Amino acid sequence: MALGYQAPARRIGAVLALWRNVRVQRFAWQAAFAVLVIAIGYALLDNLSSALGQIDLELFPFVKLKDGFPFVDVSQDFLKQRAGFNIKETAFGFDFDRNDSYRKAYTAGLLNTVWVAVIGIFLATVVGVVAGVARLSRNWLVSRVATVYVETFRNVPLLVQLIFWYTAVVLKLPKFADSIDFFGVAFVSNRAIALPWADPKAGFGLWLLVLLAGLGVAAAVRALRSRRQDQTGKPSYPWWWAFGALALIAIAAFFATGAPLDFDRPVMGEVVYSGGAQISPEFIALLIGLVVYTGTFIAEIVRGSIMAIPKGQTEAAAALGLNTFQRLRFVIMPQAMRIMIPPLTNQYLNLTKNSSLAVFVAFPDLFQVSRVSINQTGQAVPIIALVMVTYLAMSLIISLVMNTLNSRLKWGSR
Repeated sequence: MALGYQAPARRIGAVLALWRNVRVQRFAWQAAFAVLVIAIGYALLDNLSSALGQIDLELFPFVKLKDGFPFVDVSQDFLKQRAGFNIKETAFGFDFDRNDSYRKAYTAGLLNTVWVAVIGIFLATVVGVVAGVARLSRNWLVSRVATVYVETFRNVPLLVQLIFWYTAVVLKLPKFADSIDFFGVAFVSNRAIALPWADPKAGFGLWLLVLLAGLGVAAAVRALRSRRQDQTGKPSYPWWWAFGALALIAIAAFFATGAPLDFDRPVMGEVVYSGGAQISPEFIALLIGLVVYTGTFIAEIVRGSIMAIPKGQTEAAAALGLNTFQRLRFVIMPQAMRIMIPPLTNQYLNLTKNSSLAVFVAFPDLFQVSRVSINQTGQAVPIIALVMVTYLAMSLIISLVMNTLNSRLKWGSR
């Protein structure tokens, strides 16, 4: 009889012992949380689907269930329909017409966003580095000007700055009839900035291949000149030699391939510019706002990273006879880069996502094009879902690139 009563007790004890296992507890709580999230998400989607069904709309009209594997049929559905609206400015030479589909309009908006983000990240980095170094300058005027810039534009909302740059600066440029003429090569007005441009012709691909080979030659020349400088102790100017080698190869290959670029300068017509490249006032205002605003945060990251370097590093560099620029280039900035990469990633992500404020200056970015598509199709949920996935993908790509760079810098410091 005693043995018969001990079996249940043993089973209960085994269950309690299993529950006391930390791994089991973590798995159980995570599983319970996952079930709760799925249940809440299902309830929300079911409620949204019911609400859309009352107005004859579907939650995801381009996703259909089917019997065979993979059980889901994804089609473009309404994205194949004619858009019926124009996009006055497209990046990377992408062609779009009102007779094209919503899918192509979405692609045009995405390319515009990528174009703004790429140029904005580059310019904001340049402005931020200059301003961050200037704040540490011993020159009182330079330091105070940089401080005023950072403290002013960092504390004003980006939306306010965009509206200011668009209405109070860009649109106040001279009217088209009074365009500023730069020797007949470029024009500036509140309608556009017209610049010369080069269109590729036959032989352009071959010229690019020669340029790539020229980069390898320039790198080899720089390495040789640097080695000679180390051996002799005399200045060999490796960068100037490398740049000269690359320029010589580029010019020679340009004429050897039959001048594969057709240079086109803008011409001022009666009401519009023709030829060349034209930058809209909306793009100018958006780019200035993003660069000026993000540059303030990058400036503080640069300043903090430089100040985090031990003072002895600067003193040691000065003891070696390096001037201020050499100390900054060869000693301070290489070490500061290892500190500033992670926070720089956040600012690059912020700039990319803040570009969605282009809607307030009527620049046709991803969000603006999606907004027009929603107004015409009524498909708010699927389009917003696509926009969210697209911004997520862009953010993950930026994070991947910066994290890879961060890993390389950490590896080099070991």
